[in-house]
Amino acid sequence: MTDTQKKTEHSLNDLIAISRDGQEFYQEAAQKVEDAELATLFRRMAAVKAEVVTALAQVVQASGGTPEQEGTLAGSIRQGYTKVRAALGDRRYAYVAELEETEDRLLHAFDEVVADQDTPAVARDAALRLLPEVRACHDVMRTRKQALKSAA
Repeated sequence: MTDTQKKTEHSLNDLIAISRDGQEFYQEAAQKVEDAELATLFRRMAAVKAEVVTALAQVVQASGGTPEQEGTLAGSIRQGYTKVRAALGDRRYAYVAELEETEDRLLHAFDEVVADQDTPAVARDAALRLLPEVRACHDVMRTRKQALKSAA
């Protein structure tokens, strides 16, 4: 494997792992919240994350790499923290706030891949192609968090 292939695999596998964190977190949140509209939103967001994972995994494979199959430790810790926070307070706000933080983390990771001058073109192109959808998901959750905070 060439250095370019290794860098592509590394860059995109980081995005895959963080996207998997989001996908799993949204799936869990959809099962835990009692608000049907919010659960539907969470399932839709989980589906978007699954599409991101699939698209990035295809690029990793096409580059000769092995796509990441797991999430991250940080993502697991955040999910655990949210379970405790939701048990102690407003479940809807707890999930929305933490999912918005997960979106922040994913958007930041995409921005880093795009901005890194050492990122191979194939990895940068894949990130740029998916960035509008990642940014839209982030904005939806930020808006939802602000609305819940204002209503409190």
